Amino acid sequence: MGIVVAIDGPSGSGKSTVSKQVASRLGLAYLDTGAMYRAAAWWCEHEGVDLEDSEAVTHAVETMPLTMGVNPEAPGVVCGGEDIASAIRDPHIAAIVSKVATNLDVRAELARLQREIIHSEAAGLPRAFSAGAGVVAEGRDITTVIAPDADVRLLITASEEARLARRAADLEAAGKHIDAAALRDQVVRRDQDDSTVSQFLTAPEGVTLVDTSDMDLPETVEYVIALIESELDQAAERDRQDLLRAEALREGLADYELEEEDLALLDGQDIPATDSGLEAGLPVLAVIGRPNVGKSTLVNRVLGRRAAVVQDTPGVTRDRVSYPAEWAGRRFTIVDTGGWEVDVAGLDAAVATQAEIAVNMSDAVMLVVDAQVGITETDARIVQMLRKSGKPVVLAANKVDSPAQEGDAAALWNLGLGEPYPVSALHGRGSGDVLDAAMAILPEVSAVAGPVRDDDLHRIALVGRPNVGKSSLLNSIARAARVVVNEVAGTTRDPVDEVLELDGRRWVFVDTAGIRRRVKQARGADYYAVLRTQGAIEKAEVAVILLDASEPITEQDVRVIQQAVDAGRALVLVNNKWDLVDEERQRALRGELERDLVQIQWAPRINLAARTGWHTNRIVRALDTALEGWQTRIPTGHLNAFLGQLVAAHPHPLRGGKQPRILFGTQASSKPPRFVLFTTGFLDPGYRRFIERRLREAFGFAGTPIRISVRVRERRRR
Repeated sequence: MGIVVAIDGPSGSGKSTVSKQVASRLGLAYLDTGAMYRAAAWWCEHEGVDLEDSEAVTHAVETMPLTMGVNPEAPGVVCGGEDIASAIRDPHIAAIVSKVATNLDVRAELARLQREIIHSEAAGLPRAFSAGAGVVAEGRDITTVIAPDADVRLLITASEEARLARRAADLEAAGKHIDAAALRDQVVRRDQDDSTVSQFLTAPEGVTLVDTSDMDLPETVEYVIALIESELDQAAERDRQDLLRAEALREGLADYELEEEDLALLDGQDIPATDSGLEAGLPVLAVIGRPNVGKSTLVNRVLGRRAAVVQDTPGVTRDRVSYPAEWAGRRFTIVDTGGWEVDVAGLDAAVATQAEIAVNMSDAVMLVVDAQVGITETDARIVQMLRKSGKPVVLAANKVDSPAQEGDAAALWNLGLGEPYPVSALHGRGSGDVLDAAMAILPEVSAVAGPVRDDDLHRIALVGRPNVGKSSLLNSIARAARVVVNEVAGTTRDPVDEVLELDGRRWVFVDTAGIRRRVKQARGADYYAVLRTQGAIEKAEVAVILLDASEPITEQDVRVIQQAVDAGRALVLVNNKWDLVDEERQRALRGELERDLVQIQWAPRINLAARTGWHTNRIVRALDTALEGWQTRIPTGHLNAFLGQLVAAHPHPLRGGKQPRILFGTQASSKPPRFVLFTTGFLDPGYRRFIERRLREAFGFAGTPIRISVRVRERRRR
């Protein structure tokens, strides 16, 4: 983790100028939290919001399209695509900013954004300006509320005369008119207003006071840098002492009976994390046909496993679903589609549209026809559509289960697509011949698929009960109708993978079937859909759990969340359909989240409306936070120093007259974080939960479950 420097102080104390120069000198990012409040005031005026209407102001700030620059050389503030860095310095904005800054809901919203930016820079998340070196953040509440655990916390102050002189100099340099009385009123009154909701006039415990009244700018910068370097030296010494203490504790374990597995764990052998995913960039073969001709059965035959949901009723498959396949040494992507029908509406029309999209996005097509039924009007219309597409086609005459039925297949020559290949998808008869024909028309290099995707693409599973908006969210993120969306609950049945680009990075999003009941209680297609959803969760890195914010949290929601936690996935909680939530429902939802989901208070939360796209831009930052927590590893020295302090302050209760001791702790693995504690006795579940809570307070672990295992070991007999 990079260094975090938090600097607070009254108006005109010079904290902004000092912070920028310190950040530039040390190669750190710079965050001006005060500019965020001024930007909020500017946005409210720009949108015509009455500043006396606190609810309207809060809503405006929550929807404000703000981008904060963190380059200390040119910070920049962009709102709604407009650079407002100069506009927010206008005296008028300074005069009205307190009306926004004293709104507690606004402060909470901006505090959330500030913490996200600070964490991103300190953790070195993708696209962080400092690449993990750290950040200098300055502004109100920064040392106490926003970053109370910052490495260095400073309160920069100066006398009133010095602050007024500095503010006047800033205005003069900007070419603005200086009114001494108005300037005094602005500086003093703003401090008085802000102090009603924030403490920044006196240094609280742990915050170093820096009085700059008698120091010029270069002297102040050098003094602050010296304080930071001193703190870094002290931190390095603490790390060294922690490491030495951990080594001593490790040596002390030699007095206890250890197993081979214990020794391997202590030697640092990590538990490997599994990763899997679909390959892109391979030739694409789309399998199409009217409903119930056996497309999914044939796909499963090609794959050699029951991957696609199959049931003896038409219309089971609805989305286009891609699978990696191989035949005769050639790898390709096979796409299963829903049944194509003529002149249909609603859900069936959406399914047919997805099948047509699959044709357009393929290199070749396998048309499946029911040989027992023969050529239908729908089959003829499909042929017309295929001819318009210009794609090469191989014709599979399915349900030819014996040589006696091959005459039925011969009748399909009349479709004009060349030789029909008799196939029994159910029994495998003739599948090799039709695949050979498909390989003959597939190109070596795909003309539609992108390059082979990187191994480091993160897999994100969209999970929730039926009709909470998973498919709508995927379409909103993709900015296209990628999957079928319908008001009928349970529309999605097969997990659908989609490689999307967000904020300049590529992700794999997986739309899953809604989990409406326990697996053992599900039937037919729903049963297999639930199984595939479980598999999608286990293959993913992050499970994005969607809730319908307009309805009360149900037992199904809790069960879905627990399923993701049990799988050890990182977690992001999304309250969807926020456009349907009124103020009363918001209050009720907060209570439900605290009561029913108390076990996942550590998960990042987003309120959004997938249908309109509102707040979907917040997903990437939440995903980064969850992934960073999921991958976090604590050095053994830090962990054992933490455990030592924890046990000293809060020892385990006596059990049977004896008190279990923690001998040594190590992090066995990440993804999710798993800790192993060597103890002299069993630790109560309540004490384990206490350790987990303190681990989160000390090291973060936002968005990830934590596993704590206890190994009770006895002293060697002498």
